[in-house]
Amino acid sequence: MSDAITVLNAGSSSIKFSVFAVEDADLRLVYSGQAEGIYTKPRFVAKDQAGEVIDEKQWPDGERLGHEGALDHLVGFLKEHTNQYKPIAIGHRVVHGGVEFTHPERLDAAIVDRLEEFVPLAPLHQPHNLSPIRLLFDLVPDLPQVACFDTAFHAGQPELAQLFAIPKEITDSGVRRYGFHGLSYEYIASVLPKYDPDAASGRAVVLHLGNGASMCAMKAGHSIASTMGFTAVEGLPMGTRCGTIDPGVVLYLIEQRGMDVREVETLIYKESGLLGLSGISSDMRVLQESEDPRAGFAIDYYVYRIGRELGSMAAALGGLDSIVFTAGIGENSDFIRERACRDAAWLGVELDTHANAGGGPRISTPGSGVSVWAIPTNEELMIARHTLRVVTGEPGVNHG
Repeated sequence: MSDAITVLNAGSSSIKFSVFAVEDADLRLVYSGQAEGIYTKPRFVAKDQAGEVIDEKQWPDGERLGHEGALDHLVGFLKEHTNQYKPIAIGHRVVHGGVEFTHPERLDAAIVDRLEEFVPLAPLHQPHNLSPIRLLFDLVPDLPQVACFDTAFHAGQPELAQLFAIPKEITDSGVRRYGFHGLSYEYIASVLPKYDPDAASGRAVVLHLGNGASMCAMKAGHSIASTMGFTAVEGLPMGTRCGTIDPGVVLYLIEQRGMDVREVETLIYKESGLLGLSGISSDMRVLQESEDPRAGFAIDYYVYRIGRELGSMAAALGGLDSIVFTAGIGENSDFIRERACRDAAWLGVELDTHANAGGGPRISTPGSGVSVWAIPTNEELMIARHTLRVVTGEPGVNHG
């Protein structure tokens, strides 16, 4: 019987899961799936490692399954379908670890209480990341739980990259740049040597482009700078998040438009970005298929901001050896990759249009001054690796 680790990534209306078998020094994906629409139209689906559906269920419209009901169903599925595996731990993605949590942590109630204090810094994610942890303390009290933090990968950035130009006492209270999507960047850093050893040991900018979007400047696999800062709203425009905005705009909205804090929060997190610019959708796929000029403008703005931030990241690195696209848009939209690479020609990027249309992994020409890659990320595997290390004390495991 093999040991197994379950990885959970909980959002506001879904819980994604993956189960990895521990085999010698490898982690092998066994099952994955999600419970989605858990407060509106609940649906559960689970797939095997080949992507074949092995279990699914739908609940009546309007039935509120919630996180508790979704976890009950998931635990039942795991008991029924993984009896040939021995569960040894559950790993969780937790977006914000603050200054205090810069490494994966085995969880107890006191640590979760401390992590609750970071909810204002990641209101879209942190509450939902933590809710299943508390529920699982009751459902499976003897099973270790481990939190892996999206902020941790950036904790070693130079001090100049982490601070705002504000009084020291405010900085010391925790108001600083943290950076996010760290589990994705850490995974890319771990596999980049297999694609391009020179890029892995040199200066790379990784673009995590999904519904949430950010960029990270890495030198020899370490985070040097990132576009996201104190919260996960800074930097690039995203599906519904505005990205970088003059703080004076927030003051204006409060003082002159009479908006309260919650209304401003809703605006910058849920009503802006691609959705706000286009008035059509937050989904890049929908925008690319639309003939509405507002959709085209939203895409133009998105690509423009990528170009601006890429220049900033290259400056922070003192040059650029490689670019990596990852996450939903970065991995799947050859259109966005082409637009971004065309704008980066001044940096020495020469796109191979045929390779880009085919998805890569290398999408730059052999003679390009900067190598460009499209590499799938795997945050779940990264979480499983960390969880295994925490519960067994192993120094590391191989990519499976």
